[in-house]
Amino acid sequence: MRVISKQSLANFWRKHPACREALQAWYAEVCHADWTSPQDIKRRYVTASFVAKNRVVFNIKGNDYRLVVAVAYRLRAVYIKFVGTHAQYDAIDVVTVELDP
Repeated sequence: MRVISKQSLANFWRKHPACREALQAWYAEVCHADWTSPQDIKRRYVTASFVAKNRVVFNIKGNDYRLVVAVAYRLRAVYIKFVGTHAQYDAIDVVTVELDP
């Protein structure tokens, strides 16, 4: 899968170094994945949550952080929509959230 964009993850882990290793591991795994359906994701990430618009919520570093992505299965692309603390996640609408430009 292509992750768009790693830079948003790197920007976040620079501000929150405690999650760097976990986000880097997630990124490396996803780059080598070949997801064709939500079931492919669920097999590897049993705690992932699926919401509207092909969005998936991942728990990062023991659920201290949350990562929201949109998956374009046919394009083999994963778009980062949100990365934040659990508290920040509680304040967003997971279906409509977009990264700040």
